[in-house]
Amino acid sequence: MKVNKTWKLPKPELVNSEYEWLSVVRVGRVVPFGYRQDPEDDDILLPIPEELETLEEAKHFLKQYSYRDVANWLSEKSGRYISHVGLMKRVKLERHRKAEASTQRYYAERYKEAAAKAETLERNRIGAKERNSTRSPEATSDRG
Repeated sequence: MKVNKTWKLPKPELVNSEYEWLSVVRVGRVVPFGYRQDPEDDDILLPIPEELETLEEAKHFLKQYSYRDVANWLSEKSGRYISHVGLMKRVKLERHRKAEASTQRYYAERYKEAAAKAETLERNRIGAKERNSTRSPEATSDRG
């Protein structure tokens, strides 16, 4: 397969930063794209807003271009190398986490509804037991 390297990705529109990037705890040996190691604490990763915003722009290009092309564009634009496999893993992990969070919100809402219904049923059951216990002993002996 012959690769045509004469074209480049179009220049993205400038996006005003809407995000507040937060520091994260380092869990692996590789520092992820968009972060740098804190010089004072080896376990903390500090965000690099320019790289993270460029990564967000690059995600939009994945609908039209391959991971390899987008990773090359991202490396060229940010000045920091990211492989197409690294980009694919990053995007896949973020999609998975987003779907997982959505699922957890859905189940939390269902849990609230079920808990409210269970509480209503429990109140009715307790009230029913109290009504049965106030009956006279003769009324209960006629059944048996």
